[in-house]
Amino acid sequence: MLAWSLVAPPLRGQSLLTLDIPAQALDQALDSFARQSGLAVLVDQGLVAGQRSSPVRGRYAAREGLQRLLQGSGLQARYSGSGGFTVQPLRLNAFSPRKREGGGVAGSYALALQQAVERALCGSTLTRPGAYRAALQVWIDGRGQLLQSRLLASTGDPLRDAALIERLRALRLEAAPPTSLAQPVTLLLRPVPMDCPFSQGAAAA
Repeated sequence: MLAWSLVAPPLRGQSLLTLDIPAQALDQALDSFARQSGLAVLVDQGLVAGQRSSPVRGRYAAREGLQRLLQGSGLQARYSGSGGFTVQPLRLNAFSPRKREGGGVAGSYALALQQAVERALCGSTLTRPGAYRAALQVWIDGRGQLLQSRLLASTGDPLRDAALIERLRALRLEAAPPTSLAQPVTLLLRPVPMDCPFSQGAAAA
């Protein structure tokens, strides 16, 4: 385990931090977060090797700022209770469905996810599907909350790439995912003419 900050003051409720951390190698971004926040960040070096961070600029609570930095890495921040954080692989919240679901249920859920994603992306002219191609992976927890999204293939526009991730950040479905749904779910956005909010422009795989 590596610590990027040796002195860590207690975490103060919802106090906001002013962060200015560009996208870069994830280990360097965590180093910057520790220096700018004054908080300890503990992580296994093997988890961050070869990873890139998401940019974080603005005022955020410590937990939110660190989670934004980790967006798309498959990692999550856990408050350690001693004024710092540990970085761990993303874990989905456990849930116990009453019966075993079949592939048809997983397919229906993937369609519901596709439609929810389309609704979210249709809320902005920049992210409205139909004029660009992209591939993303998303993770959904046992409450139907989209925990994290990861861009696999760029749209070719860095501003649109960032907007895609931001639009999906608060996405939540009405039902928990079935156990038969393999995660992460891959979403392919195709440049097919469409009318919001629904179309065949996005496909879940």
